[in-house]
Amino acid sequence: MSGDGSWRRVSREGRRFLRGRYRSLRRLALWSLLESAHTFLGGYAVARALDDGFLAGRTGTGLGWLAVAGAGALLGALALRGVFGGLADLVEPLRDGLVRRSVRQAIGRAVADPGRAGDAGAVSRLTQQTEMARDSFAGLVLVARSFVFTALGALLGLAALDPVLLVLVLPALLLGTAGFLATLRPMARVQRAALDADEELSGRAGELAAGLRDVVACGGGASAGAPVERLIAEQERLTGRLARWTALRTLALGLAGRLPVVALLAGTPWLLGRGVSAGAVAGALTYLVQSLLPALDALMTAVGAAGTRLLVVLDRFCTPQSDSAAATTAPEVAPGVGAGPGVAVELRGVWFAYGPRAQPVIDGLDLTVGAGEHLAVVGPSGIGKSTLTALIAGLLPPGGGTVRVAGAPAQGVTGPGPDLRRTLLPQQAYVFTGTVRENLTHLCPGPVSGAEVERATAALGSDGLVDRLGGLDGAVDPARLSPGERQHLALTAAYLSPAPLLLLDEATCHLDLRTEERAERALAARPGTLVVVAHRISSAARADRVLVLDGTRAVCGTHAELPARSPLYRDLVGLWNARG
Repeated sequence: MSGDGSWRRVSREGRRFLRGRYRSLRRLALWSLLESAHTFLGGYAVARALDDGFLAGRTGTGLGWLAVAGAGALLGALALRGVFGGLADLVEPLRDGLVRRSVRQAIGRAVADPGRAGDAGAVSRLTQQTEMARDSFAGLVLVARSFVFTALGALLGLAALDPVLLVLVLPALLLGTAGFLATLRPMARVQRAALDADEELSGRAGELAAGLRDVVACGGGASAGAPVERLIAEQERLTGRLARWTALRTLALGLAGRLPVVALLAGTPWLLGRGVSAGAVAGALTYLVQSLLPALDALMTAVGAAGTRLLVVLDRFCTPQSDSAAATTAPEVAPGVGAGPGVAVELRGVWFAYGPRAQPVIDGLDLTVGAGEHLAVVGPSGIGKSTLTALIAGLLPPGGGTVRVAGAPAQGVTGPGPDLRRTLLPQQAYVFTGTVRENLTHLCPGPVSGAEVERATAALGSDGLVDRLGGLDGAVDPARLSPGERQHLALTAAYLSPAPLLLLDEATCHLDLRTEERAERALAARPGTLVVVAHRISSAARADRVLVLDGTRAVCGTHAELPARSPLYRDLVGLWNARG
């Protein structure tokens, strides 16, 4: 967020809002003048009570001036009562206007993109953020008005007692105020980032909750939950930054609130030597301790908390597209448009990052996988291989660009029930308590004959495991199976699946070399497209093409040609060969 841009947008909208409410502002100002009178009388009466009364031996005169100070306190109470009446004339129209704007923005986005999922951020803007703006605006107006008119009364009183008092008080006051103002813009940026992360976390959590059953069934919990974990970590980081800026703001508050008093007390001998009376010094101390510094402290606290929060929230309402995802995600085209004949998977300009300010894992990726092709994906651990399969599987939405499977958006569903265009097998295989037959055929929408299941187990080499489990009607206890046995059953189920696209995310990592080769060759020979995240060089060598992910760069080619084109692939081949 640009602090200058946000300030300009909010200032422009603020002037427009206040332009038609001069009557309410005049009412507030007139009532607040009584508060200036109350402040002026508070310190001036104390000075006169000492100089003209008690120190001069005239007790009655001193008591009379103290009575004047008490009358000033009554004026302050009367002023506060009138101020609250005028405050409602400003606050409630602001809230109503923000509610209307939030509804217009949500309707506008829905009309512009009817197929898009509901805007979860709109709920936050309509409820939490409008109330946040209302309360922050009310508190800010109240304390800002109080400070302006209190400061007016106090400074006039100091000048009336002796102008030299201003020489000691003002520099210290301005120094602390300048330090405080320097923290406002960074705090606003951090709070804006925190609101962005909060809205995105709300949206991601809603998406995950809606498909939680399918995510668990596919064993995709780690991939699907990763964005939520990154957003939680981002919120934790932003909270730490906000705490550090808050500590600096507290230091500035201490300077502004204590330094003027210290300066006045330290300079008292000098003041008395210049002929300033003891009553004037006491009156100046009264102005500082009872009026000016409490008002300044309230103002800084309100501006530092409510003010920066108000700036952030209003900027979100003033920005035409307030959700970051809408600003960065390229619009999807209609299903079937742009996908050539025989194309199983197509990625165009795909961008993805775990968090609004995280480095992209995939950046500008273009990839076409033909129908019937066998593609291997390789790269160092954590480079984005599982992220890529999750994008193709529709578990993650791209941050930008388009991901299409069989000509339709990857996240679209072609009809009621599961999307049968692809099957994803993660590293942790999904096996459930039931019969062997149920575990092998649960990805098939209709009945599967025993002969078909037997052909599949023979092709994958899992027939021996099936026999050990008691045949197709034998019971499966996932806790009694090794990771390799669970993967073997899951691979057989994928072979029987009618999905034309199979995605294996290191789904053979627990198999020995011979079993892995047999399974991958069988799955490649099956009608359809196979995308394998490889963890051995043999898997890459068997593929038609190999996609090498190297940071945000990607190189695609055959196993034979890639060592000359990709230093990373050459290193990976050497590493794999060294491991035997």
